[in-house]
Amino acid sequence: MAFRIATFLIASVLGGVIASSVFGLHYAWLGAWAGAACWVGLDAWRARRLLEVLRTDAAGLPSRGPGMWGEIAERIRKLLRTREQQTRQAEERLQEFLAAIQASPNGVVLLDEQGRIEWCNQTAAGQFGIDAERDLLQHLSNLVRDPAFVAYLASWNYSRDVVIDAPSQTRPHRGQPVRLSVQVHPYAGNRRMLLTRDITALEQAEAMRRDFVANVSHEIRTPLTVLAGFVETLQNLPLDAQERARYLALMSQQSHRMETLVNDLLTLSRLEAGAAPPANRWTPVRALMAQCEDEARGLSTRLSAQGHRLSFTVQADSEIAGVSTELQSAMSNLLSNAIRYTPGGGEVAVSWRLLPDGRGEYAVRDSGPGIAAEHIPRLTERFYRIDRSRSRETGGTGLGLAIVKHVAQRHGAELRIESVVGKGSRFALVFPVTRLRQAPQLSVAA
Repeated sequence: MAFRIATFLIASVLGGVIASSVFGLHYAWLGAWAGAACWVGLDAWRARRLLEVLRTDAAGLPSRGPGMWGEIAERIRKLLRTREQQTRQAEERLQEFLAAIQASPNGVVLLDEQGRIEWCNQTAAGQFGIDAERDLLQHLSNLVRDPAFVAYLASWNYSRDVVIDAPSQTRPHRGQPVRLSVQVHPYAGNRRMLLTRDITALEQAEAMRRDFVANVSHEIRTPLTVLAGFVETLQNLPLDAQERARYLALMSQQSHRMETLVNDLLTLSRLEAGAAPPANRWTPVRALMAQCEDEARGLSTRLSAQGHRLSFTVQADSEIAGVSTELQSAMSNLLSNAIRYTPGGGEVAVSWRLLPDGRGEYAVRDSGPGIAAEHIPRLTERFYRIDRSRSRETGGTGLGLAIVKHVAQRHGAELRIESVVGKGSRFALVFPVTRLRQAPQLSVAA
């Protein structure tokens, strides 16, 4: 302010001096007024220029000059620079937020008051089969025609979610329907936010759990029913020694069947909950094969009077790192399955070899009836059986290959299944190089 007063006075004095020197002393006052008027005009011009710049493009603000208007321009420039920086930071945060939503495994759709799409992430676009750019401002109910979803969206009662099948074009190549859980949350008046979640795996797991409980109940109830019937017979009917011995043998068979089932269930539970197998506990393959051979020959004798043609080949002295009981269980299950499903007199060949890439392969090949291709992907499911009656005749629980799969996963191995109907099957466990080493050679004293 002092600067403005000083310049005003200087302009007035200068005008009076010029007027008195040119027109005489009597005209000094007129010059002073003329100088003051010039100062006011220049000041008004600078103010108008600043105002026009602010009305059009603030980027054209003049550089800092003397006086109040120069200081105002500089302060405005600083405020605008700060505001631009804040706007840029807010835009960066918004982009980071949108990127986080885009990376979310759940779908997000924003609808305006009329139910039109304002924004959606790629997850939701893929689940609903819509285009995130092309379908903007389209009514979502016109793009997703599921009756349950349309009714839910129009009800404005969003206290619960709605479960629908995703549009057919979003299904994977295998053709299994994708199940979506959709929950709507109103916000900002009548705007709505849709959150979608793929619950296909969750529903499949729940279905597997229900099937598992039903299968376990059925498998245990059947021998219990037989046992209860025999107990009632022994209690109420006079039986001779031969009949009583036969009934007791059948009861022993059914109780053994239940015991085997419970043991397999406990084994599965331990495999799922147990710690990772150690990588420094080594078991010789020959010892595992020897135990498998003893069990196999005993099982073959029990199942068939003529037995099976069994052969065991170890092409390399190796050791496997892991839990020996689990490895033995997996190998024995593959071998016992081959014996159970191969008719008497058939061939079962067991081998261990090192593959060219250094991995080890334990393989069981049989000459049984073989398995149709459509059954092979489901063989490791719990209680999955191709022929239930045949499984019960051979005494299988339906859990053997599930145990093998879990043991293989825990030891980093791969389960391979090859089969041709009428020609037999080949089951193999391929162990990684990291879990194999050559068995130490024992020195013999001279």
